[in-house]
Amino acid sequence: MISYVKGPLVDIFEDTVIIEAGYIGLEIHVPLSVLDRLPGIGMETILYTYFQVREDGMCLYGFLNRQDLRMFKQLISVSGIGPKGALGVLSAMTPDDLRVAIISGDAKAISRAPGIGVKTAQRVILDLKDKIDMADVLPAQFAPAEGPEISAGGVAKEAIEALVALGYSQTEANRAVGKVEVTEDMTSEDVLKASLKHLAFL
Repeated sequence: MISYVKGPLVDIFEDTVIIEAGYIGLEIHVPLSVLDRLPGIGMETILYTYFQVREDGMCLYGFLNRQDLRMFKQLISVSGIGPKGALGVLSAMTPDDLRVAIISGDAKAISRAPGIGVKTAQRVILDLKDKIDMADVLPAQFAPAEGPEISAGGVAKEAIEALVALGYSQTEANRAVGKVEVTEDMTSEDVLKASLKHLAFL
């Protein structure tokens, strides 16, 4: 088992990267979201990896953090989704967006990934919904506060519900509200207005 690979980034291709580790160049398959966040050629890079061994070969799949690697492992645990399919899903949407889509039951968003139909997307939701914690999705400022007063989390959730009522998907609504810095003196209307501004750039 190869837990992670650390070394200088040697080359970047369409869906793989080469990292030198111990004078050996390792080819690692990565989602498109990783390619956009890599350092420059020659810079030290660390990728957390999943090592697949098959009869016809061996492959490494890499991610920038352990949470994203865990999401990948959860995806390949779903019947009908292999490593390449999981990589396609995580190339079409970020791991955080995928978690939101799973929790909210947004099969349409997941089915936009290449090779993933609506039935497979629904299976992903069914199999993984109980394994995703909402606390992993919403920023800390959205966590419910104790007491009878409406918390920052309360107004954020109200804003999300309002965006969904306006026709946005649950995933789009969560992503937009997540970009707003919610303070205790903000109302749900304030959060909604700020979120609508962000939606113009999503």
